Amino acid sequence: MSEDKKTYEGSEGRDSRESSANLIGKPYFRRKKSCPFTGPKAPAIDYKDTRTLNRFVSPYGKMLPSHITGVSNKKQRELAIAIKRARHLALMPYTAR
Repeated sequence: MSEDKKTYEGSEGRDSRESSANLIGKPYFRRKKSCPFTGPKAPAIDYKDTRTLNRFVSPYGKMLPSHITGVSNKKQRELAIAIKRARHLALMPYTAR
């Protein structure tokens, strides 16, 4: 008897969450991010261009992941190497503090 009650309560909770989510409004639409380094007029990844590299570094000095910036996997690896080279040559700081 208690097993039936648990099953009923669990399914009721799930249905109520689904119906309340549908009442909120339109589903969230996520735009597909395109890589800023691909295309005909795309800038080249260069360790000497710190202004471009700083766009892909957080305020704390961490490299931002590709799912946030929209950079492709191949270009993300090149970007990481360029940032590390710029840090090694003291063109960019390792941390912001």
